[in-house]
Amino acid sequence: MVRRINTTGADGVRLAAWEFADPPKGVREGGTAPGVLLLHGLMGRASHWAETSRWLSARHHAVALDQRGHGRSEKPSAGPYTREAYVADAEAVLERLELGPAVLVGHAMGALTAWQLAARRPDLVRALVVCDMRASALGARSQREWEEWFASWPLPFATLADVRKWFGEDDPGLERPRPSRGDFFAEVMAERADGWRPVFSRRAMLRARESWVHDAHWDELAQVRCPTLVVRGLDGELGRAEAQEMVRVLPRGEYAEVPDAGHLVHYDRPEGWRAVVEPFLENVTPD
Repeated sequence: MVRRINTTGADGVRLAAWEFADPPKGVREGGTAPGVLLLHGLMGRASHWAETSRWLSARHHAVALDQRGHGRSEKPSAGPYTREAYVADAEAVLERLELGPAVLVGHAMGALTAWQLAARRPDLVRALVVCDMRASALGARSQREWEEWFASWPLPFATLADVRKWFGEDDPGLERPRPSRGDFFAEVMAERADGWRPVFSRRAMLRARESWVHDAHWDELAQVRCPTLVVRGLDGELGRAEAQEMVRVLPRGEYAEVPDAGHLVHYDRPEGWRAVVEPFLENVTPD
C-alpha cells in the first residue's frame, strides 16, 4: 500500500507526504501508534525511505515527507529554501498530521532539520535518529565544489541506465563504484522531451545548501534533550571523531556505525541500518 497525503508547509507551500505501508491496526479508526517522520537529504525524496518505512510500520505510524523543492512537493522558484523554511515545514507537518510527539529520522540535510526542530519544539519530538550529517561548518570551498559538481553532470541522460552508471561508477568524485548511489539518483530523475533530468532545480539545491554550509550547528545540537542516535557509514561524510563528539555534546546521545556503508547509509546497507535503528526505537517508543 502506498498512500499520498497532501499537506502544506508553514507558508502554504504544497507538500506531499507518503505512507509506504498500512499503519498499525486501529490508526485509521482513531487509534494511536507512535509517530515517525522521515526526512530525506538534499536532492532526495520520500521514496528513498520506502523500505525503512515498511518495517517501521509494524509498530509505528511512519510518514515520509517530500520536502519543499523535492519529489512531488511544490518547487517555488522564489523559495524560500532556508533553514527556517525547512524546519517550519517539518513542524507544520507534525502538527497537521497529528504525529507528535514523534521520532524524527533524518538523513544529511533532513537530519539537520530534525535536530533544529527538536531544539525548537521539544514537545513535538520524542526521539531523533541523525544519519550522516556533520555539525561542523563546511565552508565556502565546499559550496564551490558542489557548484562545480553540479556543472559536471552530463545532462540530459539518454536512459536511466546511463543515470545509474554515471552516478554509480563514472562520477569523478567517486573513490570506488557504488551501485546504490546510481539507484538513488535514478529515483530523482524524470523523463523530459530530450532525456532524463533531475526533478529538482540544481540552483534551488545550492540555495538550500548555502543556508547551512557556512555555519556550525553545535549549539542547537546541545539543546536537544530527547534520546538521539547518531549513525554514520564507515565510508560516509561524517567522520568517527566528529560523530563521537556529537554524541558527547548531546545530553542523551548514542552512537552507531554501519560497516561498508557510505553516505547513503540506509540505501547502501539497509539490513545494517535496520540493525542499529530498530533496537534504539524499541527503547524510546511506548509499546
